[in-house]
Amino acid sequence: MTIAIGQKSRGRSRGRSADNLADRRQAAYERAQRIRTGEGGLRSRYQDATSRDPKPVGYYVIAAVSIVLVLFGLVMVMSSSSIFSFNRGDSAWKYFRRQAFYAGIGAVGMTFAYKLKLEILHKFARIAPWCGLALMSLSWFPGLGKEINGARAWIELFDQRFQPSEFMKLFIIIHGADLLSRRMDRMHDWRVTMKPFGFVVVLGAVMSLAQSDFGSCAVMVGIGFVVLFLAGAPFLPLLTVAGAGSALGALIIMLRPDKFVRITSFFDFHENREHLTYQAYQSLISLSNGGVTGIGIGAGTGKWGYVPLAHSDFIFSTLAEEMGFLGVIGLLTLFTFLIYFGFQAALSCRTSFGRLLAGGISGWFLIQICINIGGVVAIIPVTGLTLPFISFGGSSLIVSMVAAGLLMNVARRPR
Repeated sequence: MTIAIGQKSRGRSRGRSADNLADRRQAAYERAQRIRTGEGGLRSRYQDATSRDPKPVGYYVIAAVSIVLVLFGLVMVMSSSSIFSFNRGDSAWKYFRRQAFYAGIGAVGMTFAYKLKLEILHKFARIAPWCGLALMSLSWFPGLGKEINGARAWIELFDQRFQPSEFMKLFIIIHGADLLSRRMDRMHDWRVTMKPFGFVVVLGAVMSLAQSDFGSCAVMVGIGFVVLFLAGAPFLPLLTVAGAGSALGALIIMLRPDKFVRITSFFDFHENREHLTYQAYQSLISLSNGGVTGIGIGAGTGKWGYVPLAHSDFIFSTLAEEMGFLGVIGLLTLFTFLIYFGFQAALSCRTSFGRLLAGGISGWFLIQICINIGGVVAIIPVTGLTLPFISFGGSSLIVSMVAAGLLMNVARRPR
C-alpha cells in the first residue's frame, strides 16, 4: 500500500513538472513575440502610460486660444486706456493693472472650473439662477447699486465694480443644461421643459430691462433659445415664442422714448452723427484709419476722446485702427477656433448635461461677439455689451475665463 501511494505521488509530481515546463515554454514564446513586434519592456510601459485617455485636440485648442485672447486683451486694454486714465489724473497703467488683477482671478476660476466634477455642478445648477437674480437685485440697493451710462446694472464694493448680469448669463446656461438634460425624454412636452426654463430666462431678461441693460437682455434671450434648440425642443413652439418675444421687445422699446430714439437715429445714421450716433460714427473713422496693417499699437487716435469707451465696449475699433485688417482677421480667427471647438466638445461629450453646457457657452460667446462687433461697425444699434476676453471689465473677463474652463472640462471627456 505504501509503495502504491508513493508511486501515485511521484506520478502527480511528474505531471506538475511537465505542466510547469509547458507554461514556461509558452511564456518564453510570448515574450519573444512581444520583443519581435516592439511590445513589452520599457517601450510597452511607456506606450501604455501615454495612451491612457488622451485628451482630444479641441481641449488643447480651447486652452491655448483662451490664454492668447486674455493676453491679447491685456495688450489692447493697456493701449486703449492709458490716455483716458491719464486725462483723469490717474496713472496710465491703472486700467491695465486692474485688468491684470482680474485676469489672475479669472485664471484661478478657469482652473477650478476645469478641475470641477460635473456632478457637483449638477447640484449647484438648481440654485444657480436664483443666486444670479439675487445678485442682480443688489444693484437697486442704496450704497451698492451704481448707474453707469444710463444703466443701473452695477454693484460697487471697495472701489470695485461688478456687473451681476454677466454671472447670470452663465448661470442660465448651467441651469438650462441641468434641467433639460434630466428631461430629454419629455422634450415634446413644453410644459415640463420650455415653461420652467423659459420662466428663468424671462426673469433674468426682465430684470435686465428694468436696469436699462438691453444688451444683456438680448443675450439672455438668445442663450435660452440656443440651449432649447440644442436640447431638441420642438421647432414650432420655439418659433412661436421667438415671434411673441420679438413683438413684446419692440413694444417695450417703443414705450421707452430714450431707447426708441436710439433705434430711429440708427436708420438716419449720418444726420445724427454729431449726437445720437456720434460714438458709432467715430468708431467707423477709427476702423477706416487702420487700413491693412494698422498704424501701430499705441498710436491710435480714436482713444484720445473721440471714441467714448474705447477701452471697453468699443475696444474693437481701437484694435482695428492700431492693428488693421490683419489684426481683425487674427482676432476673429481666434474667436472662430474657440467657438468651433466648443461646439465640437459639445458634440463629442458623453452626457447630455455636458453637451448642453458646452453648446450653450459656445452659443453665448457667438451671440455676444456678434452683437458687440455689430454695434462697433454700425450694423446694429449700440447695446453696451463688452467683447469677451478683450474689453476692460472684471465681471466680463472673469466669467468668460470660467466659461472657457468649463469648455475645457467638457472637451477632455469625449465619447
